[in-house]
Amino acid sequence: MSTQAVSEETAVVIGLEVHVQLETDTKIFCGCSTEPADDEAPNTRTCPTCLGLPGALPVINEAAVEAAVKVGKAIDADIPETTTFHRKNYYYPDLPKNFQLTQYDAPICADGELEVAVDGERRTIGITRAHIEEDPGSLQHVGGSIESATHTLVNYNRAGTPLMEIVTEPDFRSPAETRAFLAKLEEVLEYLGVFDPSRDGSLRVDANVSLVDADAVAADGSVPSSVLESTNRAEVKNISSHKGAAKALAYEVTRQRNVLRRGREIDQETRHWDEGRGVTVSMRSKEAEKDYRYFREADLPALEVADWRESIAIPELPDARRERFREAYGLDRESASKLTSSKAVADFFEDVAAEFDPELAATWVADNLLGELNYRELRITDVEGRLDEFTRLIALVDAGEVTVKNAEEVVLREMLDAGDDPDAVIEREGLGKAGAGEVESAVDAAIDENPEAVTDYHDGDEGAINFLVGQVMQATGGSADPGQVNGLLRERLDG
Repeated sequence: MSTQAVSEETAVVIGLEVHVQLETDTKIFCGCSTEPADDEAPNTRTCPTCLGLPGALPVINEAAVEAAVKVGKAIDADIPETTTFHRKNYYYPDLPKNFQLTQYDAPICADGELEVAVDGERRTIGITRAHIEEDPGSLQHVGGSIESATHTLVNYNRAGTPLMEIVTEPDFRSPAETRAFLAKLEEVLEYLGVFDPSRDGSLRVDANVSLVDADAVAADGSVPSSVLESTNRAEVKNISSHKGAAKALAYEVTRQRNVLRRGREIDQETRHWDEGRGVTVSMRSKEAEKDYRYFREADLPALEVADWRESIAIPELPDARRERFREAYGLDRESASKLTSSKAVADFFEDVAAEFDPELAATWVADNLLGELNYRELRITDVEGRLDEFTRLIALVDAGEVTVKNAEEVVLREMLDAGDDPDAVIEREGLGKAGAGEVESAVDAAIDENPEAVTDYHDGDEGAINFLVGQVMQATGGSADPGQVNGLLRERLDG
């Protein structure tokens, strides 16, 4: 295939192949665990089946099929009457059988879509197919990158882990769009309970990138298949996050544009994304479909899956929950978006909102708690077992037992850093709300000790009242209510 002559005005065409690790207890065709231990030694979580030893036969993992059906329903895909498995033949060191058990012409999901927001506009990305397959093992390049390593180690513990490969249409017109899509896809998968984003390597992306004449792009953003077929593309592999995808594809688009400006052709090839260096590196010429010599896997019968679509339920998905939060709780768009960023966050918020005013609950979860967790690189799942402690803190604030400032800036932070409950922090730090007599004494003292500020206030300087409030707060160790202090000061000064 030769590259079409491309003018100076080019458009970007990107299609994605997203490999998602499905959350199951065991591998897809054997009983080996998918849960690695902290002290796991290489090549110990294996058996004859996932190592491809002679005579070992695969048995399909029902949980992996159920997870795939859930994904299909979430992306509104067609789920056929039957689905079959094939052998995809190629040699690579981390593929112990020299073939991969995957799906070819009868995938479990086809013709789906996912709607994403890009720069305030809604776009629908077509999903050609989504199929299940086994993961290869993993390679560890010792002493450098894939180019400079002194040697490479192979670990087969990951071999046979269930994957779902989600293949999109070439509907992306910028790297930023791919990042938005991957973030949305990850969100949906997490809501379905079939994916754990905290697992290392749980989402990996291959991207096909090409440049076409801008004039070839129709008003609706589509590109004729004849144009795509006559244009060489590069496949970029080893992308491990939606943030990494934006960086890798931005580099690759720039690289291809520079190649065309020099009057050269784009090679049809597979390139490796070197995240450390921030560049793509040529690996090999790109294989064609015929190179994999697909043929039916005789040891796995066809699966009857059509009825599963009706019998397998999926939870409320992010967009629907977002809209419900806005309607049921009166939240603005930004708060609703924060509070549905993951299913765990949404569940936590609803538990808090069941006990407090929704606006108060939203402020504490979306702004205070999530902000402190993000600062510490923690997730809501790290504290979901402490819901009762968190609601206790809100109750103490709501009852006036501790000031909002102290609750936000001292108590909550100590709860996260030291693991203490709110009452223990308040007692240890002496943060109980000051009594009326203590506050009034501090107000009188601030007025007596700062005559210049009093004069400035009477001269119309509103900044003087803030200074006096600060003096009272300092005298009471921050345990007074600033609004109450402000009111008492004005009452004294205006009386």
